[in-house]
Amino acid sequence: MARANDEAAALIQELADLLSITGGDAFKIRAYEKAARAIAGHPGDIAELDLAGLRAIPSVGSAIAKKVADYNATGTIRQVEELRLRIPAGVRALTAIPTLGPKKALTVYEELGVSSVDELATAIEEGRLSGLKGFGAKTEENILRGIELMRASGGRVLVDAAASVADEIVAALSALPQVERCAHAGSLRRMRETIGDVDVLAASRDPHPIMEVFTALPVVAEVVAGGDKKTSIRTATGLQVDLRVVPPESWGAAMQYFTGSQAHNIRTREIAVRAGLKLSEYGLFHAGSDEPIVSATEEEVYDRLGLPWIHPTLREDTGEIEAALDGTLPDLVTEADLRGDLHSHTDLTDGTASLEAMAAAAASRGLEYYAITDHAPDLVMQRMTDEKTLAQRERIAELQKEYPGLVLLHGTELNIDPDGGVDWDADFLSGFDVCVASVHSHFTQDQAAMTRRLVRACENPHVHVIGHPTARSIGRRPPVDADWDEVFRAAARTGTALEIDSFPDRLDLPADLIRRAKRFGCRFSIDTDAHSLGHHRNIRYGVGTAQRGWLTPDDVINTWPLPRLRAFLKKT
Repeated sequence: MARANDEAAALIQELADLLSITGGDAFKIRAYEKAARAIAGHPGDIAELDLAGLRAIPSVGSAIAKKVADYNATGTIRQVEELRLRIPAGVRALTAIPTLGPKKALTVYEELGVSSVDELATAIEEGRLSGLKGFGAKTEENILRGIELMRASGGRVLVDAAASVADEIVAALSALPQVERCAHAGSLRRMRETIGDVDVLAASRDPHPIMEVFTALPVVAEVVAGGDKKTSIRTATGLQVDLRVVPPESWGAAMQYFTGSQAHNIRTREIAVRAGLKLSEYGLFHAGSDEPIVSATEEEVYDRLGLPWIHPTLREDTGEIEAALDGTLPDLVTEADLRGDLHSHTDLTDGTASLEAMAAAAASRGLEYYAITDHAPDLVMQRMTDEKTLAQRERIAELQKEYPGLVLLHGTELNIDPDGGVDWDADFLSGFDVCVASVHSHFTQDQAAMTRRLVRACENPHVHVIGHPTARSIGRRPPVDADWDEVFRAAARTGTALEIDSFPDRLDLPADLIRRAKRFGCRFSIDTDAHSLGHHRNIRYGVGTAQRGWLTPDDVINTWPLPRLRAFLKKT
């Protein structure tokens, strides 16, 4: 993803947020929000587009295109700068708190003089919000939960933000004649949900020119520390990137060491010590003589320790060493194993691309089947109707003629209501190829109610997949409270798949719950939940999460041939 797209999208979203604070027109605010999603998901680099090219992006009209052109020319948007001056910085700081909307942020600032997260937490503890209109006990509880989420992030970024920077740096350095190999390592290689720092390794015998190029890259805002073995930079968004240059003969040992995790590395070093060896980032050595044994590849290092190569996503000391020793490491699912995608949206509801464009994107991925699952009518803001759905079904049937190698499935994303019911009756639901059902509201139900809600959805014979089951938004909304073992029993019993949503701020189910669900015999679906063309690229993060959950291709229903999938979807 081009940085210009992300930066422009962030400015357009900030404009929507600032207008929300000042009481701007709700229709215009929603238009800005939709445009921000479209710009972030646009597959091309918006920096290369003129006004006509910008207007061709779905949901980007003339007025917004001019603002993006302003960004392309100046690096900012003048209206955003003007609104920043009008709105106190303290209010803008408060709006970063999950669960605290812009209007409430303005209220606590104007009524109480609160202008920071810490001040707001103190005000709640002292009971100073209790007299404000619209601030009941539940509101205060939600705000405190949002503050906890914000503090827990600790400056970490979502995996896609880290991957975007890492991919750009690795590509630039790999093109240098001095570089023999280059790749990212660390928690990003292990596909953690959030990333603190990005680790990049390069193999070379001439590190100095590599470091010079690295520190001059466009992504660099500040050089934190420099040297020929290690250089650290910080990007404009505050993300630190550490580049280490190692001799080619040390590549394998360095990749193993800097990939981690720390707990995994402790276990491998213990194995080395028991064998009379010493393992470090420089190689595997005889402990007594420091004579080198192997270090050029990870496979060699693991093999000399008596282990098969362990996939990076498993290296968390959660049983992978034991599985490696007894030969039970899973044959992990890969992106190449996926035959289909069972959850995506078009501009008929909240997507930003047409049905035709999304089908073309699915075909370009080499998929064998692809489901369009626009929102159902109970999510009122999407304005879905029976007539629109049926018209879309007819258009899909027509479009199918253009894609002999791709089976287009007509589906829907249903809304699981507070009691576990879903949109439409059984007769209408029977007309869909696949139904994903998701929680989109009433996130704070108690555990018993939420568990009943999800179990009842699983028991609906027309619900095939539970979409983003915990309904979390990483750093913004906590997971719903449910007895997950009970939900997993129901999903396994009813033949209802659990989704692994690839959106970087969802990655839902999370890896720990995937492993628990697998023990109950659940099946899974790794989907993009794509709302734009660019979102198709997010599948790598869903696959990485599935790998962290120890899933094999057979666990994932959209790796199956279509006849087997259709048999599963009958839920009989």
